[in-house]
Order: sequence, then structure tokens, then C-alpha cells
Amino acid sequence: MDTTVHLPGLTLKNPIIPASGTFGYGLEFARYGDLRRLGAICVKGLSLKPREGNPMPRIAETPCGMLNSIGLQNVGVEVFLQQKLPFLPPEVPIIANLYAQSPEEFAELAGVLGAEERIAALEVNVSCPNVRRGGVQFGQDPEALQTVTRAVVAAAQGKPVIVKLSPNVTDITAMARAAEAAGATMLSLINTLTGMAVDIRTRAPRLATGTGGLSGPAIKPVALRMVHAVCRAVDIPVIGMGGIVSAEDVLEFILVGASAVQVGTASFMRPDRVFTLVDEVQALAETLGIGAWEEFRGCLKEVSR
Repeated sequence: MDTTVHLPGLTLKNPIIPASGTFGYGLEFARYGDLRRLGAICVKGLSLKPREGNPMPRIAETPCGMLNSIGLQNVGVEVFLQQKLPFLPPEVPIIANLYAQSPEEFAELAGVLGAEERIAALEVNVSCPNVRRGGVQFGQDPEALQTVTRAVVAAAQGKPVIVKLSPNVTDITAMARAAEAAGATMLSLINTLTGMAVDIRTRAPRLATGTGGLSGPAIKPVALRMVHAVCRAVDIPVIGMGGIVSAEDVLEFILVGASAVQVGTASFMRPDRVFTLVDEVQALAETLGIGAWEEFRGCLKEVSR
């Protein structure tokens, strides 16, 4: 089976992409598998200046999921370009996830990353629930989302722009349409769901910030529902994510309409998981008699209500 995925301005050899925030800058996982086998690599969220992130503790395990409040800790775009990007394999498309606190900052960052030949696409993080300024604030207001999206598209120097949507909204399809209208090339969803864990012995939240973003298998049904709805609401490609740990999960997201997937928390459970999924997805697709993704993508039998 030919597992190639053709997206606007981006060709993936397979639909498996490590999700931003869970795969470092890619190099940290090179000991667990061949990075060149991945469809693409979406690196840790980048800001103009380095960020220390939120205070500890900022990760808590929950039933079937994980809460995090990392706060977009990163080395800053210049250090990434100088010390991380040159060591990533040139055969793999690199997607830069970017975070800023204003449309102007987003545009400046998009300009820097858009000018870098090795960057294949930009993913706009307007959905992180763990920062005080920016993040989900832009992803919950259609007008603000459009302002940021237009700013990034204008500065991206022709690179594909992926807008990463938050599930922490009343109607995610309205946000998807807003991003599409503002010129987004693609969408990715879902980011984490805002959640909380508490310790009855200390009588305190388990995260220093009180709340965090819930990820992992616990959120997969929510993610599937939202990807399904967004794929029917817009005409641009959708990259699905949210609790994917198995080949079956990958095919479920493609069946509801996703063109590719991002795999996040599974990399914490098994650092080699994105690599083993590449073979498992192909084997399962062949077992099911799928000859090409377009034969299968979005072919979910709809039900009447």
C-alpha cells in the first residue's frame, strides 16, 4: 500500500506525525527509532524568546490520561534554528509550532520561521490552556483567531499554515470556519481539554497552576467527534489528534475525515510508539483491503437522527 499523504504544500510518506509538545525537538527521540521514517515532525512550541515554563509540579497522571501545565517551555526560535534544526534529518518535513502573545509577535515569529528553508509548514498554537497570555485566548474568539491567522499567513512567505484548534469552546466548527476564512491552509485538532486533579492528603491541586491540559486515551472520543464535525464544516485538510495510541486509533481518525494524525501522549507511555505505529498502520490498512488513503478517508457511514 502506498501510504503517502498529499497535503497542500506538504507531502508525507505516511500519516504519522509526533505532536508538538510531546516529542521535544525530535532529537531526544532519535535513540528510539529512525526519525526519517516519520511522516513529519512537529517540534516543541517555539516563541521569539526562550520561556522557562510554569512552576513544578506541572505533570499529573490521571485515569486513562495525563494532565500537563508545562507552559510552553522552550529554547526560543534562534537557539532552535542554530542548535536543533540542523541536526534533524532533511528527508522529513519539519513543522514548526509557534506561540506568541500578540498578533504582531505571531507575525514576527512566522517571518523568521517562514524564511527558513528547512521548515516545511507552520502550526499556529492558539489553543494552549496553560499560559496566562496568548494561547487559548486567541483560540476561543473567532475575531481574534482570524486576526492571528491572517498575520501568520501574511508573514509565512508561502509556507502552509496549520491552525491548531482548542476543544475548550462551545462550537469548534465555528472556530474552524473562522480560521479557514482567514486563510489557514490546514487545521489540526484537538489540543488538550482543561482539567484538574487534586490530592486529598495535601488538600491542594496536584499541578502548581491548579488546572492543566488533559490528554491521552481519555479524550479520544471527544477528539473523534470534533474531527468528524470539523471535517464536514470546512474544505481544507484536517490533521486529527487526541488520545491516539494504536493503529486502530489512527484509522478511526482517518475514517472520520482526517488526512493525517498527530500522536502525543503515547510517546510518554512508550518513546518508540510513533515509530512502531508506522508499520502497524500500514499492516492494518492492508489487512482491511485499503489500497489508498483516499479510498478510506471520510468514508464513515453516517447515521440518521
